[in-house]
Amino acid sequence: MFKLSRLSLSLVTLLASAQVLAQQPAPITPAYAPNPFLQFTTPAPAPFALPQLSLPGLPDLRGLPIPLVGTLGGAPTRPYTIRPGIPQAAKKQMMQMMMPIMSNVMRMSMPDAMNWFAHKIKAKPGLSFDEVVESMMLRANKLNFKYVGNNLMYKDFRAVLGDMDAPRIEVHSFCDIAVGRDLLKISPEFLVFLPCRIGVMEDADKNIWVMMLDWNLEWVAGYEGQMGVTPELSKGAIDIRNKMAEIMQAGADGDL
Repeated sequence: MFKLSRLSLSLVTLLASAQVLAQQPAPITPAYAPNPFLQFTTPAPAPFALPQLSLPGLPDLRGLPIPLVGTLGGAPTRPYTIRPGIPQAAKKQMMQMMMPIMSNVMRMSMPDAMNWFAHKIKAKPGLSFDEVVESMMLRANKLNFKYVGNNLMYKDFRAVLGDMDAPRIEVHSFCDIAVGRDLLKISPEFLVFLPCRIGVMEDADKNIWVMMLDWNLEWVAGYEGQMGVTPELSKGAIDIRNKMAEIMQAGADGDL
């Protein structure tokens, strides 16, 4: 199987994306204000030639229209201001532009993609499931993270689906109400990440894992301004993630 180093992969992704951006975008009728990023205040530069990539499995991205992605606008002036929704057609267009890169260039399957989105820690051998959960609860309380509910999925697997072989899987929800409020003032769409959830589950070998959605602001370090991430939003998101990671580690260590 053809493999790429991390640097080569970055170059491939950059060049493939540049191939798309070099094409003349198809007309798009947005459901809200036009994207100023796609408008030129000065004459547009003449198209430039890109080297033809001949790597195995590289999709031909030429001719794909550029989707309506965002506005690159500043932060709203009023708290809890929701931005206009993005049309489903534009979201579909964006994902269909990215899928050839993910599947053909990065060789990424659906489980691979989910693995990238997950932050997970394996619990120490010898810890029981209940000890892991209890340790999480104690650390959350210490950090003033409010426990707001759970989803004992494995019980539904057994009671509703009759799947008595399903491993124990639980999802526990937490919330830092002060930080959560401040984040929602700046970006109400952050609600889709709240409350914060930590999953605990047994794997096929009866190992216990704790995991959460990995939304790490370090990924956009240096680009906060261009992405409209305010210092307040960045600080709040980092604070929540650090506390969640500490709760997970306490559970994995059985720290009572």
